[in-house]
Amino acid sequence: METDARIQSSVKQIDIDEETAASDTMSPINAEGEEERKPPTSTNNYLSSPSMGHDFSNIRLIFSSPSSFLRAGSRFHGTQQSERLVFDIQVEIKQVNMRESFLCGYFCMQGLTEDHINLTTYFEGEIIGTKYSFLTRHQDWGASKKVDLQHWAEFSAFRPFQKSAGKDNLYIPNLTQQENIFMRWKEHFLVPNHRVRTISCASFEGFYYICFNQVRGTISGLYFHEQCENFQRLELKHIEDRGCFSAIEFR
Repeated sequence: METDARIQSSVKQIDIDEETAASDTMSPINAEGEEERKPPTSTNNYLSSPSMGHDFSNIRLIFSSPSSFLRAGSRFHGTQQSERLVFDIQVEIKQVNMRESFLCGYFCMQGLTEDHINLTTYFEGEIIGTKYSFLTRHQDWGASKKVDLQHWAEFSAFRPFQKSAGKDNLYIPNLTQQENIFMRWKEHFLVPNHRVRTISCASFEGFYYICFNQVRGTISGLYFHEQCENFQRLELKHIEDRGCFSAIEFR
């Protein structure tokens, strides 16, 4: 998100059937061929995972990261800083699917414009490792291989991958066991009005290079847009919520 100016994703969920226990994959969010996106329903109720007996045959388990920080419901707070301005930022993760290298959530910036003091957008993230490489494969995002490597190099945690990052078939094994997870976050529309994709005196047409530390629960990021100031820094810390519970969905 910037003051100057779809990615494909799918979330596979297992549908527990009473008799066969066969699994089906579902994709609630699809960036291709969809006229409108709608953000996931917000909820503050989290339940522990039940045993999969006869009584729970209508529950879908949502596979997520084992990290106590990178999970549905996690919130982060911090700042985004350019050369002249500092903005207050809050992020809430709504869904994480490590199997599909995907996450999504809400990104809230305060004080962006006089007309939009509190601006919240819906974003989706690509997790680098098994499905996505360090190279951006979205031409409309405007990032070249050179731009990608320049931005990733700003993170000290990227150094072990520096020599191989230029390869499009890069694979990071045991991703959930890594201290740092790299991502790209792309904002798509305003919340709650998902039909609004542009606003005057502001833009969220760029995207973020993200380095998430699973041990400390911190997020470092760099915003990129061709027509905006380079290397705007995002720094976020996890907001303690005194508990971590598995996510389930009743139908």
